[in-house]
Amino acid sequence: MKKVVVGMSGGVDSSVAAYLLQKEGYEVIGLFMRNWDSTLNNDNLGNPNLNNDICPQEQDYNDAKKVCEELNIPLHRVDFIKEYWDNVFSYFLEELKKGRTPNPDLMCNKYIKFDVFIKEARKLGADYIATGHYARTYGNRLLRGIDQNKDQSYFLAQLTPNQLKDVLFPIGGLTKPEVRKIAEEINITTAHKKDSTGICFIGERHYQEFISNYLKPNPGDIVDVETKEVIGKHTGLMNYTIGQRRNVGISGNDKRHFVCGKDVEKNILYVCFGEDNEYLYSDACLIENVNFISPTTPTFCTAKFRYRGEDHAVAIEYLENDMAMVSYSGMAKAVTPGQACVLYLGEQCLGSGIIKEVYKNNEKLWYL
Repeated sequence: MKKVVVGMSGGVDSSVAAYLLQKEGYEVIGLFMRNWDSTLNNDNLGNPNLNNDICPQEQDYNDAKKVCEELNIPLHRVDFIKEYWDNVFSYFLEELKKGRTPNPDLMCNKYIKFDVFIKEARKLGADYIATGHYARTYGNRLLRGIDQNKDQSYFLAQLTPNQLKDVLFPIGGLTKPEVRKIAEEINITTAHKKDSTGICFIGERHYQEFISNYLKPNPGDIVDVETKEVIGKHTGLMNYTIGQRRNVGISGNDKRHFVCGKDVEKNILYVCFGEDNEYLYSDACLIENVNFISPTTPTFCTAKFRYRGEDHAVAIEYLENDMAMVSYSGMAKAVTPGQACVLYLGEQCLGSGIIKEVYKNNEKLWYL
């Protein structure tokens, strides 16, 4: 009997994944990862985390434990707090300092869930590793999940073929409603548990308040990118992302305004007015840390510039130092430095790069 170690998150997706594997005849073992110290963690200034009562991590562990009891499978618990801090959270902070909008989920998958987790699973004798991601594999290929609203291949696009070896995605061929239905039919504890949203280590905390524990707020001017007039004050560039409309900090103006750029050196937040404003659009971007899961490196394919974003037809010019220039067929809106540019060929996820610079008409956008 083959042994599968399942990453149990305390949610319905990993619960159903474990059940389906058990039903298929595997010997299933649960493994819960504790990646964030919600009770003892101090920030890098030595200040305690005052919101530890909000973090749901312990409740997630209790739910995972209950599910494993219901399925009659063992559950192990492992701490990856140091690894998470070094490889995910520190990266997150450094990217914010650069004025970029990082995606910590990509780094968590790359360095935690499909690296140190796999090593820990091997210690438990795993023949296979499984997670509750909405994605699929076919041979050494990574495919989108069947459920277009839940597809998580985007977050797996910095993995290597070796990391995906012996990995199973039991719910990748199901929709979320189908997963919920299975959970209800077997009357499992997490059947009606609400999905977690947002950035995992922030949880239900107020984002700006949480970040201020680690990065000192640095207020500055909000400038109209077209008139160059100062029209407001921002609370710190790390609190905003490209394309953002709400909570920007402009009062007394009825026109819809959007964040369209940042100048870290001058501490300026640029905004434009109107959702179709030309300053929100680009036709190319430079990506770094280019990583391919596929053995082929295509010249033409499609790309997503953010999770749940639309697919754009692109042409790719490969450069030195794991960089590439990605040109779009038509304009794309709010392409954001720090986010992932994930490449697809139909259902197959080819790989990704991290957006470094954004261009229009062969010129780097001066305000971004």
